[in-house]
Amino acid sequence: MPGDPEGAPSPATDFILTFKCRDSLGIVQAVATFLLAQECYIVDIKQFGDKASGEFFMRVHFTAQEEFDGGMLRERFGPVAGDWGMEWRLEPHSRRQRILVMVSKYEHCLNDLLVRARDGDLPVEIVAVVSNHPDTAGLAEWHGVPFHLIPVTPETKPEAETRLLELVDAYGVELVVLARYMQVLSDGTTSRLSGRAINIHHSFLPSFKGARPYHQAYERGVKTVGATAHYVNSELDEGPIISQQVIEVDHTYTPADLVRVGKDAECRALTNAVRWHAEGRVILSGGRTVVLR
Repeated sequence: MPGDPEGAPSPATDFILTFKCRDSLGIVQAVATFLLAQECYIVDIKQFGDKASGEFFMRVHFTAQEEFDGGMLRERFGPVAGDWGMEWRLEPHSRRQRILVMVSKYEHCLNDLLVRARDGDLPVEIVAVVSNHPDTAGLAEWHGVPFHLIPVTPETKPEAETRLLELVDAYGVELVVLARYMQVLSDGTTSRLSGRAINIHHSFLPSFKGARPYHQAYERGVKTVGATAHYVNSELDEGPIISQQVIEVDHTYTPADLVRVGKDAECRALTNAVRWHAEGRVILSGGRTVVLR
């Protein structure tokens, strides 16, 4: 059964503040002054002023001399954020985001995420796996993660997506990860999950669409294999890009070799995207992202 995502906030000393606002003189000083007033030390700071858009982006990892809960700090920072018109997020550094992974039959990306989450390499808690096929049920269950089979046909697609969104709400899901989920989500669902859903695809799109893209690539003699992880929107495989991987190949690679290398690229790109999102490093700016690494 879905777990209860709510509960008393745990006190913490380390926090992550991420925000964007209109660029202007004094923003960094305002944030530093606030942290000093709370007797907090800056551990790491990344910032970017975009001259083209006139926006300013910032991520601050800071530590306090005493334990706070996030709600208290958010309440205190609210007036500062309001003064500068910030879109912001402030969370404990140790907090693990609750994610739901969607998959069809290819299990390499799912397996990579499950292992890294279990080992603590990713700051996430995988609360459920959803699939339109039963193939990965055993893998999810071996990791102790609830598996939900939601078959999809053209006739049942609306009901299937309604069930998906019910699970998102029931599990308190903060991020949906499409780890080689081979169904296109409707505009209504992508709108509901805007900024909270990440997809992975091979870099051959749109050159090699349809079945067996790596075999198509082999016939054309490709020289690189890669993958792109991006936020999901209503444009198929064209959402704001978060992470990409490119691996050089040559004429000696067979179609099977290209598939193997492609899977590695997909895992790396998706893992990076999930990690950076969960760590508060990714900020949306129109149709692109700023990744404060």
